[in-house]
Amino acid sequence: MRVKRLVGTAVGTTLLMFTAVPTASATTSGAPGRPAARDALDRTALRGTLDALHEAGMYGAYSAVREDRDRWRGASGLADVDTGRAVTPDMRHRVGSVSKTFTAVAILQQVERGRISLDAPVTRYVPDLFPGADRQRGDAITVRMLLNHTSHLGDYVLGAFPSLARNSTASLDEHRFRTIRPRELVTLGLAAPATGRPGAQPGSYSNTNYVVAGLILEKVTGRPAATYLTRHVIDRAGLHHTAFPRTPYIEGPHAKMYESFHGLIDPPRDYSVYDMSWGYTAGALTSTMDDLNRFYRQLLTGKLISRASLAEMQRTVPVQVGPGVAVDYGLGVYTLEIPGCGRFWGHDGAVFGAGTLSLTRADGERQLSLGFTLMKYQRVNEEGTELEPSPIDDALNVHVATALCGAPGTGEGAGSQAKPSAGLPELSGPSGGADGSQGVLPEGLVGVDLSTGGQVVGPAGPVPN
Repeated sequence: MRVKRLVGTAVGTTLLMFTAVPTASATTSGAPGRPAARDALDRTALRGTLDALHEAGMYGAYSAVREDRDRWRGASGLADVDTGRAVTPDMRHRVGSVSKTFTAVAILQQVERGRISLDAPVTRYVPDLFPGADRQRGDAITVRMLLNHTSHLGDYVLGAFPSLARNSTASLDEHRFRTIRPRELVTLGLAAPATGRPGAQPGSYSNTNYVVAGLILEKVTGRPAATYLTRHVIDRAGLHHTAFPRTPYIEGPHAKMYESFHGLIDPPRDYSVYDMSWGYTAGALTSTMDDLNRFYRQLLTGKLISRASLAEMQRTVPVQVGPGVAVDYGLGVYTLEIPGCGRFWGHDGAVFGAGTLSLTRADGERQLSLGFTLMKYQRVNEEGTELEPSPIDDALNVHVATALCGAPGTGEGAGSQAKPSAGLPELSGPSGGADGSQGVLPEGLVGVDLSTGGQVVGPAGPVPN
């Protein structure tokens, strides 16, 4: 079997492999019985498209949508496919690289205090991270290049989980409870091939950048990064259910998080219990969808950093997030322009078993945060050359478009019958439809960050795990 793109592909992957999984209907918040004409949000459409995501094969999903003061929360599917326990809207979730925005905010706070300069070389703060022959490279990399992924440092993920390079998932289980120190992650990143010269565009997405940023934060504040981020970003934003996990276990109500890895793990395996030290300040946070909406709203309305710092954060460059695919990336955030809906800022996240997308309109008023619990659900075709399209891709795009753009007139929203209205952007899976139409989400989102490192694995046959 030859697999062209097993690692570094779009939005999760494989179809639901159990034939009889009961559906937990979406739940909503807000005053019951309010006339639809007075709602900024179409609750029927949101509920229907979230149910459709589960019916398309997603194990479980929870979504929080906001327009001005109007809010909707929903959940559909299962938190545990063995017991039938249903997901709920308030479940805590591993949010992966959404953590990068938190880290960028912390760095910019230190810039405001004069302790960090965005255009200073990283070796001014952490010279010991770049010993010997790597010193010259470190001297050429600035703090800004870390935050906007133009440093071209290699990614450490395949070094931390080497079996992935052989299309085997064995190391995912072997290292489930292993603690990896941040400096070891940087060493692995430096050992990986550089993706270009420092500062070159397009940039190349790499988790190593945000591990180095976390170590800089520790150096200039004299505190563990998790301690600083908790006090000055999480607490300042008023987030009550967001934290760096202290153990491999998630505190509070949460779903199991299932990884298929394109069918190499069959049936998909739960990775909700996992030592997330390998994510560090690049992606270890747990949060809820409500907390993520509050965080990005506080950020984009100037509550966490100054307007001048926010302007720096929103200066974008093209960054590759997958093979031949780039997004406009700032400092810890990227931006998507959705025709007819506006410009949105935020981030996605992907760890083993858990995917997250959080987007907020530039004015801070329209928001979506979505978490889901089955990753890399697309399967390899019979020829072993491509990944087969999944109905989950289309359903995910429809829910995102409904949440961000509105979908009046979607009918009763009866699960898989929910359709986008004529006013929505043309929808297809992330890779685009056969007719050339494009989905709301560009190819490469969600799922190329922590769970793969944005790398491409060479052709190989599946290895039993």
